[in-house]
Amino acid sequence: MSNSPAVEFKVDQRVVYPSQGVGRITSITEKKFKDVAVLYYIIYLEFSDMTVMVPVDKARDLGIRPIVPKDEALKALNFIAEEYAPIPSDWKLRYQMNLDLLKKGSVMDIASVVRSLYHRSKIKELPILERKLYDSALNLLQDEVSFSLSKPKEEISEIIRQKLEG
Repeated sequence: MSNSPAVEFKVDQRVVYPSQGVGRITSITEKKFKDVAVLYYIIYLEFSDMTVMVPVDKARDLGIRPIVPKDEALKALNFIAEEYAPIPSDWKLRYQMNLDLLKKGSVMDIASVVRSLYHRSKIKELPILERKLYDSALNLLQDEVSFSLSKPKEEISEIIRQKLEG
């Protein structure tokens, strides 16, 4: 096992899996794949009540990262209340832009999607795909920020609503 990848996360640590949400590493296990031992993180995703196996050496490529520290979470909360540049009115273009941001998955990217789609929805009702994207981004933001700040999700949800409504 000398060439085994560096294990970056620990069992019981909460991590963010971009576009899937916050998960908890329940174990780190080795499985044989074509006669090669591969190390996997077993991650339980609360939001979708799903368990996924992620090869340790692919975790970074997939954008899996630790929950942001408190100051980052607060920065994201303040960010959604700030002025912003208008987004394209072509919803397909907008959808792709926001989808790409969610895939990158930083807390600021997620906050950016929430902010722009919230304000867009005040101008005109969002198409169904975009509505789903907004709900998903909002959930991701609420989850991560509530874990980061150790506050109930309902409380964070209310803070986000207030900041969006400015």
